[in-house]
Amino acid sequence: MHPVAERVWKLLPKIGQDTIASGVDRLRGVTPPPPPIPDTSKPIRLLVGPVNYAGQGYQWSRAVETTGRVSARNYVHEANNPLQYASDYTVSWRTAEHSRAWQKAMAEALDRDYTHVLIEACFPVLGGLYSGDMRRQIALMQDAGLRIAFVGHGTDVRLPSRHAELEQWSFFRDDEWVAPELVEKVVAENLELIAEMGLPTFVSTAGLLLDLPEAHFLGVIIDPAKWSNDEPLLRRERIKVVHAPTNPIAKGSTLIAPIVKKLHDEGLIEYVELRGIPNDRMPAVFADADVVLDQFRAGDYGVAACETMASGRIVLTHVSDQVRSEVERHAGIPLPIPETTVENLETMLRDIATRRDHYRAIAAQGPEFVRRLHNGEFSREVLMRHFLES
Repeated sequence: MHPVAERVWKLLPKIGQDTIASGVDRLRGVTPPPPPIPDTSKPIRLLVGPVNYAGQGYQWSRAVETTGRVSARNYVHEANNPLQYASDYTVSWRTAEHSRAWQKAMAEALDRDYTHVLIEACFPVLGGLYSGDMRRQIALMQDAGLRIAFVGHGTDVRLPSRHAELEQWSFFRDDEWVAPELVEKVVAENLELIAEMGLPTFVSTAGLLLDLPEAHFLGVIIDPAKWSNDEPLLRRERIKVVHAPTNPIAKGSTLIAPIVKKLHDEGLIEYVELRGIPNDRMPAVFADADVVLDQFRAGDYGVAACETMASGRIVLTHVSDQVRSEVERHAGIPLPIPETTVENLETMLRDIATRRDHYRAIAAQGPEFVRRLHNGEFSREVLMRHFLES
């Protein structure tokens, strides 16, 4: 939108914006899609949305359905799904924000067909209804008899000031990625909302428990079979090192670039950096790698690290002691990720090239760790115990 037009647009009242946007859609032949409908024969009917980061809303939905008592549907705004993760229902942000017909249909479907709603990342499930006022939307759903819970994914509940204080390489120590003061305001409001509502709350990764200590660790889910392979590890003279950042600044790509370039030029490693690869193509990428470099600024691990472990590859990433302790408590075995920072990455890669059997043994533990914590069974039990059947 042209800057002048954007300023004028923001001056319009919400009803005016909705009328104009919906009118434009009608002229373009855009019809709001009907809401997703669960299997109403099931006693528990769950809606998860609306962000589906890394496909997790879809995965949590499938996990709880394995109980046989739950029918779940997840939905996502299409702009939040650039890597084309699976989802049950996709709608444009424009429709969710401005179509009163869509908002009314969604509210009616929730009232009629659902029993539970899991709100992702403090995004309004009913789009622009009540101008996106979460408190009013939650009240509407609760008045309809729905049980509501929150799940935090990452930056939506990770307080920048706290993260910058605890993590040496925090992406909130400068504004290279985002302005920390702006994120601080949004996150503080999200944390205030969660505290005020007093609803069941979950976090996708263990590091977020620092910001939501009363939350339940839910864990991310992957399909281990999709990533399993029989390709040999560390057989090449030059070890193949892959880095596929979804967000180079947040992952620390610029920090590690001089290190891996040096080792590549030296002939110790073959370094490959990939951008924008759809998730369905990544299993072949990982199967052909020896080492996958994940992230070096968050102090946590997520979907990419789990996919790497399931692939039987070596994943190098920075994971805090707090996260390691928490996931070991649930899994019953240590996290098989060698602690790696910007400072020791070169030493680690040289050690892998020298002590190959040692690192093959570490990589071999990855599939079992994923089976214990990230194949859906653990997440299913957490959601059932603390929300769906509580």
